[in-house]
Amino acid sequence: MNNEKNSLPDKAQEKLISRRVLDLFIRAGLIVFLVVYCYQIFQPFIGLMLWSLILAVALYPLHTLIARKMRNRDGYAATFLVLVIVLIVFTPTTLLVFSFADSSTELVKQVQSGTLQVPAPPESVAQWPVVGKNLYTLWSSAHTDLGGVIAKYEPKISVITKQILGYTASAGKAILMFLAALVLSGIWMAYGLSGHAAAKDIAKRMAGPEEGEVLVALSTATIRAVAQGVIGIACVQSLLLGAGFILVGIPAAGIWALLVLLLGIMQIPAILIALPTIIYVFSTNDSTAVAVMYAVYTLVAGMADNILKPLVLGRGVDAPMPVILLGALGGMATGGIIGLFLGSVMLALGYQLFMAWVYRETEEENVGEVLVISHVEPKR
Repeated sequence: MNNEKNSLPDKAQEKLISRRVLDLFIRAGLIVFLVVYCYQIFQPFIGLMLWSLILAVALYPLHTLIARKMRNRDGYAATFLVLVIVLIVFTPTTLLVFSFADSSTELVKQVQSGTLQVPAPPESVAQWPVVGKNLYTLWSSAHTDLGGVIAKYEPKISVITKQILGYTASAGKAILMFLAALVLSGIWMAYGLSGHAAAKDIAKRMAGPEEGEVLVALSTATIRAVAQGVIGIACVQSLLLGAGFILVGIPAAGIWALLVLLLGIMQIPAILIALPTIIYVFSTNDSTAVAVMYAVYTLVAGMADNILKPLVLGRGVDAPMPVILLGALGGMATGGIIGLFLGSVMLALGYQLFMAWVYRETEEENVGEVLVISHVEPKR
């Protein structure tokens, strides 16, 4: 009888445990389902949200400066800043797109009517190293019989044309996404104080009250350092080289300057664009002194990023410059332009957490040694 009475509480306890375990699995399953479903809904907007947050963090110091001039009206300051950036960025882009479309239409009309004429190549082209002779032969053939050259290389031309159209469509999509992200970043900046407080609360919840604020400050400083060190330097290089292109009369100087900007953002040396222009100036310019001065100026401007990047990337960031640079390059290789920022931020955060763990272990060991020494009785 006693054994039966003792077994009854055991069975009741087993039922209670099984019920709690079942409840736990059901709750965990519902939470997983909710997280996965929310992620699927939010997935199309992840890139847009990340871009808008990066732009908001990078532009917020400028927004704060404008807001002070407007008597701390954050909404008006954000609207003004977004409109100015739209005018600065999208007005030249729109003009360039319309100009490219008009030129393409005129080119197609000339090809269809047979009136397109390719000028004869200069004799100096044949003297260019490596590609000079082949380029001169092809150019001469296009000058004398353009239709035959087009017919001969028609398969390659069609493939290249499709690739160009694909790149153009991707560029148009990226421009629209950047515009939407810029507008959304204005909203983030208008509510910057509350957003910063929310970011701190989330970081404190994830990493603790002490590390939370440090991680938020590190993320903010890293994004701004990358924006200044990568995009800012790319803009400076584009302006410097673009001014040189215009002064010596490089054809389509604006397009070449835009290519320099894009290559700089993608962490590809701008000297790849500068070297062909130097060859062009030496082959077409009558003044050797002008060509030499242009070559020196272009080489210095093209390699300026190697000096400026180490100075700017590590400024204001509590992480070594090589960590930021490696994160930017690795993120660019894996995630495109947006990976440029995410890679540097994640690597900087990982470095900071790792070093905090190392120093915390060292501090605990030192405290333990002090406690042991304090309990040792002094010798009499």
